[in-house]
Amino acid sequence: MDAPHAVGGPVPAEPGRAALEVSPLPGRSGIRARGEISALTRPSWEQALSELAGRHAGVSYVELSDVAFVDVAGVTALAVTAMNLADGRVVVENPPPQLPRVLEMFWPGLDRIEVAL
Repeated sequence: MDAPHAVGGPVPAEPGRAALEVSPLPGRSGIRARGEISALTRPSWEQALSELAGRHAGVSYVELSDVAFVDVAGVTALAVTAMNLADGRVVVENPPPQLPRVLEMFWPGLDRIEVAL
């Protein structure tokens, strides 16, 4: 079993294993992710989204320009987080191409998420 890691720190990288690093966005309410969002990194992703929701105040940003891949469950975690916010929205910046397609396929018209390409 993998040792737990601190949120915001990288998932231990091993050959053939995905890694994800999540950090706060400087100067804005939000997070920046780097790496992959998949079954191996989902616990870190979900923890980061939970913390983001806890700090949410109107608009939260999720910067994904350094994310190479996000699986359907990772998009689901993002959508569920946005739907459970009391108000406001999540702005997803520079996501990998599959993220907007999955959002449109499973949550068309979800106005709690704005995708900025």
